Amino acid sequence: MSVSHDPVIEEAPPGTTNSRRRAPTSGRRLVVDVHATLRDMIISGELPPGAPLLQAEMARKLNVSRTPMREAFRLLQEEGLIENQPDQRAFVREIDPGELDSVYTSRIMLEAVAVSITVRVATADHVERMNSALQQMRAYQADEDIDRWQEAHRQFHGVTTEGAGPNLQNSITSLRETSERFMRLAQLGHLASWARWDADHEALVEAFKAHDHDAAVRTIAQHLARTAFTAMADIAPHLDATTTRAALNLLL
Repeated sequence: MSVSHDPVIEEAPPGTTNSRRRAPTSGRRLVVDVHATLRDMIISGELPPGAPLLQAEMARKLNVSRTPMREAFRLLQEEGLIENQPDQRAFVREIDPGELDSVYTSRIMLEAVAVSITVRVATADHVERMNSALQQMRAYQADEDIDRWQEAHRQFHGVTTEGAGPNLQNSITSLRETSERFMRLAQLGHLASWARWDADHEALVEAFKAHDHDAAVRTIAQHLARTAFTAMADIAPHLDATTTRAALNLLL
């Protein structure tokens, strides 16, 4: 199967996190790649909430057959990113305020536990890797490279929770992936948020360096809640992230 050189599936430059790459021609791998491409387009906002999606049109755009596109749509629907209809029409799901609130409530509680475990056993290597990721975030922010900033951000928070067991880490990773769509909303048009996030990250580095358990748990809870409140103010300014706020209050 030939693959077009449409920018949607061009190889990303080395070092970027953009999942839009030239699709391979083998069955299951092709489905995975098409799914990753569409998922990235939704999370980044290139396909905004409410945007219509036609399987045939997207298959032509990515130069793949309808079969992998149909399976990719099924996976996106399972993730709650699209609403798929029987006539093969689909739409990017609108942002659900309740889902945002629920996801960040879960993140606060689970990541607070994982940070609590990890900070107690933190080594100089943990601190060094956190600081390295923080410096990368600052450089990518200056370059306005959100994709690379996101990857460095994942690395940073991955270090803060890596002391937890694999089952807890898997749950946290899944929630982080779901919340990326919400975080994009908090990033867009909120320049003051960047400075607050940077201060939170620096505070986490210092807490890990000092093995300051209480400061680390307090900072991660406030950090996650801040993102939830900012995103909620954009999508549903008349609502409060009540369960997120309750989770935050439990930890402060």
